[in-house]
This record gives sequence, structure tokens and C-alpha cells, in this order.
Amino acid sequence: MTTTYTIDVFSSLDGFGTATGDWGGYWGKQGPELLARRLELYDEPQRMVFGANTYRAFAAMLDASAEYPDVQDAWVTRMTGLPMTVITKSLRAPLPSLPHADLVRGDAVEIVARLKAESDVPLRSHGSLALNRALMAAGLVDRLQVTVFPVITARTGTDPVFAGAEDFDLELLERRTLDRDIQELVYRPTLHAQAPVATPQRAGRSPH
Repeated sequence: MTTTYTIDVFSSLDGFGTATGDWGGYWGKQGPELLARRLELYDEPQRMVFGANTYRAFAAMLDASAEYPDVQDAWVTRMTGLPMTVITKSLRAPLPSLPHADLVRGDAVEIVARLKAESDVPLRSHGSLALNRALMAAGLVDRLQVTVFPVITARTGTDPVFAGAEDFDLELLERRTLDRDIQELVYRPTLHAQAPVATPQRAGRSPH
């Protein structure tokens, strides 16, 4: 029996994961309910799965928090303390900022398929957009959790969450509102089956 794999992403209403300008972290919209909910999510045993770029981002955050402890929220500390697999083609062991992380080299689809078959705890990934788009296309993602912040960043948005992804149908499993304006939506994604294109009939002479 395989375990579940959950993608966990933050997004603006128009689908961007980050933004330039003066928005700041969480687009400046975080409140106590969001932070409490994030802490709750990482209270249960689970294994994190990251790509190289997300690992580097968290490593930089951890290094900064050593000098400035207030820069890191409690849920990030709890998340980065969980068992972790980092899938990469570029990083080399050991990983100094997260020494408990397992560094795995190879094809991400094959690695996650094996993890799902062997892990005795659920798998979760925060961010790692390119990695998780590939895993969704391979049918390995059981739950897609999108936390939608009440902003439109059409001019300043960066890192479009689903750019380059396949088409998916989504079944809503859970939803909750946090701090009045933030939406947490949990879906089951299914690769959208394209309807076959009808071949036009060639005009011909009617038989007599």
C-alpha cells in the first residue's frame, strides 16, 4: 500500500508564487490563524520532499535565522526539522544547513514512486514548483493544497505556480478561510483527458 503525496503551495489569486516590489512575505496578509494552521500542518509525522532550488531557499533562510531569529516563523522551524528527501542533479552531500536531509540523485518520478511505496509516513512538498509539476503529470500527487492570498500581482508577480503544467481536473476535498481573507483549498488532481478530435468527413458523390 502506498502513502499519500501532498503538494503545498502559496499563491496570489492570479497564480503567482512570489512577487517583486514591497509586498513582503505572505504578501503582507498573514495573521494568527494562518500561522497557527501552518504550525498544525507539520505537527503530524511526515517526510518532506524538496527540489534543489527550494532546498537552497530554505538553507538561506536557516542561515539568516541563526543571526536574526525573528526572521523564521515557528512552522518553518518545525517543517525543516522533519525527515527530508532532497532530489537534485546539482547538489553534493553533505548538506550543511540541513544535515538530516537525505540527498537523492536521479529521476524525480522514479524516486517519488519508490518513496510512496516504501515510506511509512505521508509525503509532503512545499514549493519545488518544477519538481511537482512533473510529479503531477506522472499521476503521483494525491493532494494539491493551495493557500490563496487575497492579492492580484499581475504587474509584480513572479514564479507562476502552474506555468508549463499539464491540464488537470480538480476535485475539492477540503476548504477553510483563514484570517477572513485567505483561502486554503485542498484538491485531488486528475490529469485531464483530452477528447479525441473528430476527423472531418470528406465530401463525396452520393451512390445511385
